[in-house]
Amino acid sequence: MATKAPPKRSQQSGNAAVEKPGLRKPVFVKVDSLKPGTTGHTIIVKVVNSNTVLNKKPRNPNFRGPQNQNTRIAECLVGDETGTILFTARNEQVELMKPGNTVILRNAKIDMFKGSMRLAVDKWGLVEVTEPANFVVKEDNNLSLVEYELVNVVDES
Repeated sequence: MATKAPPKRSQQSGNAAVEKPGLRKPVFVKVDSLKPGTTGHTIIVKVVNSNTVLNKKPRNPNFRGPQNQNTRIAECLVGDETGTILFTARNEQVELMKPGNTVILRNAKIDMFKGSMRLAVDKWGLVEVTEPANFVVKEDNNLSLVEYELVNVVDES
């Protein structure tokens, strides 16, 4: 006969609780350090502008479920004091990306679109509006304007 294990409690050492292993403090990065194909970025940026590129109604309005939501996509120019990059906002993220807002992007990734970098946050990440940051966005260093070329490396050994 199986018995229930007692619930686990956080260990106390002195007056401070010990953090669970596996939780890490976020490492904030700057826009100019973003590279193609990288993931897991935590970054604080200001929204410079936002442009809705898709606002699609569901195909079957009588069907109920998550597939029956409006699909909205906006391209937002975001940046910090080191540069700017295009951020692809999807659905609920579109409302948060208003020009002038300061946002924290958690677990952001770099997607490649037509040879250039785009910043995105999928379902494993988080977009949250925070108090205004006190930096001026460096708009003359747009990483999304840099084109990358796919290079095939052939091993000749």
